[in-house]
Amino acid sequence: QVQLVESGGGLVQAGGSLRLSCAASGRTFSQSAMGWFRQAPGKEREFVAGIRWSGGYTYYADDVKGRFTISRDRAKNTVYLQMNSLEPEDTAVYYCAAGTYVGNVYRSQDYNYWGQGTQVTVSS
Repeated sequence: QVQLVESGGGLVQAGGSLRLSCAASGRTFSQSAMGWFRQAPGKEREFVAGIRWSGGYTYYADDVKGRFTISRDRAKNTVYLQMNSLEPEDTAVYYCAAGTYVGNVYRSQDYNYWGQGTQVTVSS
């Protein structure tokens, strides 16, 4: 079994920054990609950012481009999400995901491991 543990969420004022971390542990596996998704109250879970594990290629949702940066540390099996210029609309529970065979990094169904989520609240 693989466990994903997120950390770094919290309360921040609009314009501020937060850095989320997601550490993978447990049975050794080769993930093809890891990603961040978020879900706001009353809304569906949506893609935020993704990264190909071997090549490091990154992908972003349009509304976070230029503000969020995803990165990974292969030695630590950890992925990060640096969030700058946060807006109240970014308020949500953020979930880390990993997949063994991720064909489409934007699609949640392609990921087979999920973290428990971490709350990010941006006040205006």
